[in-house]
Amino acid sequence: MREDAAATNVLLTNGARLYVDHAHPEYSSPEVLTARDAAVWDRAGEHVMLAAVRTLAASPHTPDVALYKNNVDGKGASYGTHENYLVDRAVPFGDIVDYLTAFLVTRTVMVGSGRVGLGPAGDTPGYQLSQRADYMEAEVGLETTLRRPIINTRDEPHADASRFRRLHVIIGDANCFETATHLKLGTTSLVLAVLEAAAREDSGVEVPFAWEALHLADPVAAVAEVSRDLTLSARLDVAGEGTALTALEIQRHYAAGVREAIGDALDPDDAAVLVAWERTLDLLEHDHDAAAREVEWLAKLRVLEGVKERHGLGWDHAKLAAIDLQWSDVRPERGICARLRAAGGVAEIVPADEAERAVHEPPTDTRAWFRGEALRRYGDAVAAAGWDGVVLDVASQPSLVRVPMPDPRRGTRALMGELLDRHPTADTLVAELLAPPAPPVQTPHA
Repeated sequence: MREDAAATNVLLTNGARLYVDHAHPEYSSPEVLTARDAAVWDRAGEHVMLAAVRTLAASPHTPDVALYKNNVDGKGASYGTHENYLVDRAVPFGDIVDYLTAFLVTRTVMVGSGRVGLGPAGDTPGYQLSQRADYMEAEVGLETTLRRPIINTRDEPHADASRFRRLHVIIGDANCFETATHLKLGTTSLVLAVLEAAAREDSGVEVPFAWEALHLADPVAAVAEVSRDLTLSARLDVAGEGTALTALEIQRHYAAGVREAIGDALDPDDAAVLVAWERTLDLLEHDHDAAAREVEWLAKLRVLEGVKERHGLGWDHAKLAAIDLQWSDVRPERGICARLRAAGGVAEIVPADEAERAVHEPPTDTRAWFRGEALRRYGDAVAAAGWDGVVLDVASQPSLVRVPMPDPRRGTRALMGELLDRHPTADTLVAELLAPPAPPVQTPHA
């Protein structure tokens, strides 16, 4: 990690990117293969951001800085927590729209982070499940800062575009609960895995989701309806004549479909996501006390309701808005969620030492490993780096040398570790990479 506090775009040795997007800092975590790893490197991002705040606070030339892991400023502006999934190009985009829309609209009951205030500016008193809900205005579209869609069409895979599509999801909240991050990314990935399996001709898998039952009559209106339904009992109109389902019922349909279609083929990480998905839905239906340790919007609501009742406040009171903001302060001594976690009130799946290691170390099983290790080992020779390549500047070559990485599953420690261990400098590494392949050894005939 560079020590220049004024740098606005840097790559980190854990394979992540840290930069300023318009007026706010953004941490883009490295590529990972599992939802649990996504939670690990997301938590690492919180440590990175905390270090940035501490660095600025230590300077006599900068004012006090507070950094919040949230999505709204309370004055009408929203900034996203974007998710990116690499999807097999064989999956028709129409299937993504048809089968993912209702899922994204209703997953909020599990993974919303909670918000005081209704409407873009929060000027209507109340509480809702999601910070992003009031900013979603279209079903499908390319925009991310206006007319934000449920299904975003941005398709920059940063990989082999003939094999992969990038699904850019902008509807989700920033989560301080790692259980929510795990479920948010894991359940979405499982739904996409079903669509990928169904797109393979030899898989024998058919899409198990009943499109007629889950096609929402008005998806955009349903986003707000789900977010404002604290009882989780509101029924959403769907395409089937006279049919209406709750968000919980729709989520159960998706979870059951995943189990039916690919449940027997899941690896342990994905199987754990499916179990957590089903358990969370059960808790939301039957045991809110237990659910509050894992569902962020519910935990925040419990804290706010306690203050509200003790002091006789209405939802329009500034104290409640301040608590909502303070919930996501990345400083552990100030953040309400961080203090609740320290008191044992939040379920954790990422040990603290693992998150701290992930601040500096990349995932070992994706191309992020090579990117991070190249920065760590050959930092002075790295002229540039991106998701799909690293550019090296070495004295032995007349021009820059780009190492392409079009496949996110390559560039791993297993594939590249011995190669990098052989080369203490980037010069010798480049020499081997550019060396012509050895001619095949011919065995003389007897």
